[in-house]
This record gives sequence, structure tokens and C-alpha cells, in this order.
Amino acid sequence: MVMDACEITRELEELIAALDRRVPRVEQAGETDIARDAAALRAKAVERLTELAVKRPSGTSSGSAR
Repeated sequence: MVMDACEITRELEELIAALDRRVPRVEQAGETDIARDAAALRAKAVERLTELAVKRPSGTSSGSAR
């Protein structure tokens, strides 16, 4: 399946929004690791969005990454 930059951008924005909505459950074993991994994944998604924005011609922006 081949996705264009607009589709990838939308998917990354949805991923970031989902990670932002996630509520840590401190009572669960392994939550510290899960929260750390979620933060790292979010940072990579934001980085990729930035890369895509640099490659995209101006005037064709999508939503924001927050």
C-alpha cells in the first residue's frame, strides 16, 4: 500500500492525538516503560511531520501537530 504525503501527515496527526489522549495508569506494572515508549513514539511522529512539512510546497498545509 502506497501512501502519499497528505495521507501520512493525517495518520501521524491521528497518532499524536491518540498519544496525547492516553492517560497513564500508574498502578499498572510496566507503566513507566509504556509512558516512556509513548513519548518517544510521539517525538518521532512530530519529527516526521516536520520533515514532511519541509518537503511540502507552501499553501498545502494540513492540520497541526499540537
